[in-house]
Amino acid sequence: MPPPKSKGGKMLSLINWRLKVTINDGRAFVGQMLAFDRHMNLVLAECEEFRRIRPKKKQGESEAGPVQEMKRTLGLVILRGETVVSLSVEGPPPVVDDDKKNVLPVGPGRGMPAGRGMGMMPPMGPPSLQRPPMPFGGPPGMPGPPPGFRPPGFPGGPPPGMPFPPPGFGGPPPGFQPPPQ
Repeated sequence: MPPPKSKGGKMLSLINWRLKVTINDGRAFVGQMLAFDRHMNLVLAECEEFRRIRPKKKQGESEAGPVQEMKRTLGLVILRGETVVSLSVEGPPPVVDDDKKNVLPVGPGRGMPAGRGMGMMPPMGPPSLQRPPMPFGGPPGMPGPPPGFRPPGFPGGPPPGMPFPPPGFGGPPPGFQPPPQ
């Protein structure tokens, strides 16, 4: 039994290569292939379009003028696989210096995860770098709710007959240890 074929095969080995793609209306696109799918839809970066234009014949002339090739810079392009007629390799992937490969520009601020929930530990630092807690009512400069305001459905206390807080909500979760002071 022959070995199973890999899902990407030849196309997967062409990722980041510079390709020339001809489509069914005669245009050719040259760019770096970033992605493809099973329908042969292609994503090309730094793409240029080439098309041939035949000048119209004028009355009294037996032949039209020479064919002109027009070039247009497009940038990032998605080609529908249904229109692709041929693919050919124009050049290898661009060379990237190993020194500059994983270097990000330095920016202001501090990177923090922006996921759901509460972080495991609050940021610890000298008191001068810590921010005071937000006052009740919103950001500084914004007035709080008017006196006596309660959102609908939230009366002054718990419903009659319900202990406050509800059972199981009286303290920290099991196994939770506050940070040492």
